[in-house]
Amino acid sequence: MRYFLIAGEASGDMHGANLMKALRRNDASAEFVFLGGDLMKQVGGVQIKDYREMAFMGIVNVLMNMNKVLKNFRDCEQALSTHKPDVVILIDYPSFNLRIAKWVKKHLPQTPVYYYIAPKLWAWKSWRIKSIKKYVDKMFTIFPFETAYFAGKGYAVDYVGNPTVDAIDNYLQQATPNIPSKPTIALLAGSRKQEIKGCLKTMVAAAKMFPDYQIVVTTAPSIDEAYYREILGEDTDIQLSHNTYETVRTATVAVVNSGTATLETALLRTPQIVVYHVFGGRFASLLRKILIKIPYVSLVNLIGEKEVAKELIAHQFTKENIVRELHTLLYNNAIQQQMLSDYDVIAAKLGEPDTAERASKAIINSLHQTKKRVDKTATF
Repeated sequence: MRYFLIAGEASGDMHGANLMKALRRNDASAEFVFLGGDLMKQVGGVQIKDYREMAFMGIVNVLMNMNKVLKNFRDCEQALSTHKPDVVILIDYPSFNLRIAKWVKKHLPQTPVYYYIAPKLWAWKSWRIKSIKKYVDKMFTIFPFETAYFAGKGYAVDYVGNPTVDAIDNYLQQATPNIPSKPTIALLAGSRKQEIKGCLKTMVAAAKMFPDYQIVVTTAPSIDEAYYREILGEDTDIQLSHNTYETVRTATVAVVNSGTATLETALLRTPQIVVYHVFGGRFASLLRKILIKIPYVSLVNLIGEKEVAKELIAHQFTKENIVRELHTLLYNNAIQQQMLSDYDVIAAKLGEPDTAERASKAIINSLHQTKKRVDKTATF
């Protein structure tokens, strides 16, 4: 079969590459056409566009690059017309992908459209469910709570597991015991420059209140080490680590900028505090309550369905609050053990590794079932 995949960012490129590998294992005739990055390119196939040419985030940035944005749509539509795939697989990136889904249903109506890594409608822009119902034939999700969420919207999805489980499992199978010379507080400041600039200094200032612990800041792959040093200034006591999993696994506690890292920290079984810097303080916090209809912002708490880890968001993100929570985690064994117990519940909810493998088999099985129905209809 010919698979047409669209990934518009780095994480999508990784998920897309893993899915392509699994599809190839389970479909000897698999051919790929894709919009993605280097990882998908390594698997093989026809690359229509690199995702870095599509990375326009925010209204202002999109408007300033409208000609390029429109060209990306035209190039994708032309490729779909040329290659006429057996299925289109969308990977997150809803602002682009839902428009393409609509185009496919209009111009290639017999081509099924599947979604892998669902848009986070449960956090914002829930109105997109109308487009999903209309233009997406099947959705394969990676968070267990999404099953109930979409069911409440009248749309059935298939939960196939979570790729973070696979990543952590692969790491732990290869990891060797490595006990740091001094107990560690790990600081994970995010993967974007704006996030790092907004929270790193405050995180470091709080961690320094515990002189018996060394401070290790993990670095994002896409951010040069010099950027961290620029923020840290003359503070040469702070260590930088390019091995996030190893740093977190061996740390006593971690302060984590909200994102996938909170889930990774939970699966590595390190007690954590979740933080997120937001410009606007109390006003931003109030606005969030109005616009975002979820009780927590971190994946670890959303999946746990409770406050597994303390969230210090917007105006609550202060040095004093981090110090207080660090003291609790470092010196209250009962709190630590409760968090680790909650981590076990989260891991059980996520299920076993091999997410891409399950997704590929589900996709192939669904395509075969669709083909049987079409063939059966054609005989009458």
